[in-house]
Amino acid sequence: MDGGDAKVLGSQARCVGAPSHCQANVEMTASQEETDAIIIRRRIAASREEVFEAWTDAAGMQLWMCPGDIVSADVHLDARVGGSLRVVMNSPTGTHEHWGVFTAIDRPSKLAFTWYAKATDFQPTLVTVELFEAPHGHCDLVLKHEKVPRPDASEQYRGGWGQIVARLESFLRGRR
Repeated sequence: MDGGDAKVLGSQARCVGAPSHCQANVEMTASQEETDAIIIRRRIAASREEVFEAWTDAAGMQLWMCPGDIVSADVHLDARVGGSLRVVMNSPTGTHEHWGVFTAIDRPSKLAFTWYAKATDFQPTLVTVELFEAPHGHCDLVLKHEKVPRPDASEQYRGGWGQIVARLESFLRGRR
């Protein structure tokens, strides 16, 4: 999702899930203080608990945190308020490093973390994932990415998060 040149340590899992053309519902909302926030909404055929667990399990996240041409991801996280998050995405053309700190953990309904990357000009942005109960044991996921510094970066992340959420859904479907 961004063009950093980080080195990857440790083993990497191959990404699985929906093809890159799959998209979640994506909408943009205006804000006077920042570039438009990215909002992704998707009903997922899994419980809130299952979806929340997927967001806090580094080994599983390596399999679905793979937008576009990303072929593998290396994920390290400490899922607690103040804990760190590091995601290195690997594509045929390079690596893309992202990192942050968890700012909210409210199992199984919400988690939020800062998100730094080359595409954010190494400035903090905020990603919030909220999970709501839906009929038939499903979950409504709402992902909001705020404070993205530039419209071109916002477009890049809008597509990336949509693909990531589609891959998350495919990953959870494969576990049922």
